[in-house]
Amino acid sequence: MSRSGRRAANPIASLSERQWRQLDQWQRQLDLADGWCGSLPVVLWDRAWLRLEAVAVERLGQRLPPDGSADAPELVRFRELQQQGDDAWQAQLICWQEFGPEACQQALQRYWQRQQQGNQGWTLLAYLQFLQHYRQMLSGAALRFLPLVVLAREGGTEPHQLLWLAARGQPMRHTCP
Repeated sequence: MSRSGRRAANPIASLSERQWRQLDQWQRQLDLADGWCGSLPVVLWDRAWLRLEAVAVERLGQRLPPDGSADAPELVRFRELQQQGDDAWQAQLICWQEFGPEACQQALQRYWQRQQQGNQGWTLLAYLQFLQHYRQMLSGAALRFLPLVVLAREGGTEPHQLLWLAARGQPMRHTCP
């Protein structure tokens, strides 16, 4: 990976030479992999601390936990009931009967807390789509792109950015909204 041709708008333009060498090393690790496995690298770029680190894809969910609060069974069931034609009050009563009022209230409270804290777009769905894309990219592709997550600044409203780096260090594309 080289730094040639990068634009100022590139979120990784401020990487040091040492960090570019690290990216080269992780790209080689990816290129040498026989296929999908848990040890494949996912690179995290913390711009606030100018820190670049790679985590194994099998540990990504622990290092960068996705927000699954909207996928709580109580909330999923509530939405299903509404889609089937039940009004909000009736759906709530059914959920209370099925899960208990306390469980429903806790699920809703966790959901709203995560909404207030922000999840930087890193939802359970985004995480699962990332894993699917990474796995598909490795099956039969001649070129392998190294995933790099540019972490959003803490307390901000911007989402994490997911870049797929080609061997030259150029972002192939953004895949996060």
